[in-house]
Amino acid sequence: MTIRVLLADDQALLRATFRLLLDSAPDIEVVAEASTGAEAVALARTSRADLIVMDIRMPDLDGIEATRLLTADEELAGVKVLVLTTFETDELVVAALRAGASGFLGKRVAPEALLEAIRTVAAGDQLLSPAATRSLIERVLTHADPAPGRHAARIAELTDREREVTQLVGGGLSNLEIGERLYISPSTAKTHVNRAMMKTGARDRAQLVVLAYEAGLVSPGGQ
Repeated sequence: MTIRVLLADDQALLRATFRLLLDSAPDIEVVAEASTGAEAVALARTSRADLIVMDIRMPDLDGIEATRLLTADEELAGVKVLVLTTFETDELVVAALRAGASGFLGKRVAPEALLEAIRTVAAGDQLLSPAATRSLIERVLTHADPAPGRHAARIAELTDREREVTQLVGGGLSNLEIGERLYISPSTAKTHVNRAMMKTGARDRAQLVVLAYEAGLVSPGGQ
């Protein structure tokens, strides 16, 4: 199945470069381009894109706010957002994930890595490797103050096993590592992760990591 991509970046030269790269892949097609956040939101509703490669610094409406609007739109529930930016600061990573982005990459990423990131995010899987997730947790999410009450209702929907799995996801463990820890198969671990995401409303694994921290299921520096 072909992944339909919307490119959102205010630099025409970069959009052209990304289009050449993406269109060279047999399973990826660029269906639209936007130069502002507002244009990206509008085109998302008409282009039938599966995924948006979103810059952050854009005129009119920045990529963070555009992502927030897109992920809050029920009609665009299946559309994923991959933030691709020059500015890889801790604050922007957190802001992008909380806005609903399914991944965050710097523009210095290797071409093949970008293609694989698009495929990974489009498939609904986690963009970050377990090692990168751990780095994100230690480097970024440790700045956030847990707010258990804010997510109490969402966490209450989880079974004991799903809560345990959510804690392990928040600790950066892969499905294989979760399976080894709980003496279950990786596929069973994935099923529990998917159910936890469905019950909590997390769009993807990265969002479940953020939820685990904000709900107090995982504390900075440990589980």
